[in-house]
Amino acid sequence: MFVLLSILLLGLLIVVHELGHFMAARLLGIRVSRFSIGFGPVLARYQGPEVEYALRALPLGGYVGFPDEDPESNIAKDDPNLLKNRPVLDRTIVLSAGIVANLIFGYLVLVLMVAIGGVPVSEQKPGVLIQQVSPGASPASQAGLKAGDVLLTVDGKSVGSGENALEATSRAFKASPGRPLRLVVRRDRQQVPIAVTPSSEGKVGVSLTPNATVEHRPPQNPVEIFTSSWNTYGRIASTTFSGFAQLFSGRAGIDQLSGPVGIVAVTAQAAQSDWLNLFFVGALISFNLAILNLLPFPALDGGQLVFVGVEAVRGKPLDERIQRIVTQTGLVVLLGLGLVLIFKDSLSLLGG
Repeated sequence: MFVLLSILLLGLLIVVHELGHFMAARLLGIRVSRFSIGFGPVLARYQGPEVEYALRALPLGGYVGFPDEDPESNIAKDDPNLLKNRPVLDRTIVLSAGIVANLIFGYLVLVLMVAIGGVPVSEQKPGVLIQQVSPGASPASQAGLKAGDVLLTVDGKSVGSGENALEATSRAFKASPGRPLRLVVRRDRQQVPIAVTPSSEGKVGVSLTPNATVEHRPPQNPVEIFTSSWNTYGRIASTTFSGFAQLFSGRAGIDQLSGPVGIVAVTAQAAQSDWLNLFFVGALISFNLAILNLLPFPALDGGQLVFVGVEAVRGKPLDERIQRIVTQTGLVVLLGLGLVLIFKDSLSLLGG
């Protein structure tokens, strides 16, 4: 049940992204030939005056089709309402609209979460919670650390609580590459001693979060719903930017990335512990999807925005052949990365 909800949630967030592109194009009078929800065989189809609307069998997202991309289109190549023939500003708006839609939708999901479940009130407790342990040959996995363990001390020193505990734990690992550390974790109400040896890079292969319990209280007024949601959204943004910074600086590797399989698994697990988590994870994924698409990678919206930016500076577009080759190359790399992540996540689930 929760796995199905997680799949539908991921698909919904991608549909929201594509709906942003679609609505922006329609509002600007740009020709759109197709709007599809899902992929694969068509379950239902409606042909409007200009646009074909389709519901397909696989609920993982959707796409917007423009006549520009259809070699069989009978629309003249110089039609002023084709996307490629519109001014730079119009194309920028359409390309950015999916990103904006995910940003807005993520916040609205949090507003709905607070309106239904109440204002979250966090109580910090000693230690840091181990959310996830990298499988296989990671130091944490070999040492016997498990998801759900609460790390209390490192070499006899308390790690503290809250964000400070995360920083203290990270510093301790980084300061001891190749040197065994004596940990004490709380597991099933018992304190368990564990020895772990960080890698040469000072990593042990765990995902950590502050050890805290969250209660919900009724909002005092409607304004608090929006302010509480905005504060939570700010924490999501901070976490997301920090994660991307670690990835691009080399402090985090591909082992800490998740593909669709991993996202569905984590979402289902979070929803099982508290159904309100489904809203939070939805907002988190929506924000990450927006930032991911903003990256200047050829196959993403950010890469297309780079092409438009270069055209604005040069006064003329790049050669279509060059754009096509760069985009196709980027798409192959992106699909390859996606397959690697799916394979990795699947092995992790089988190993778990």
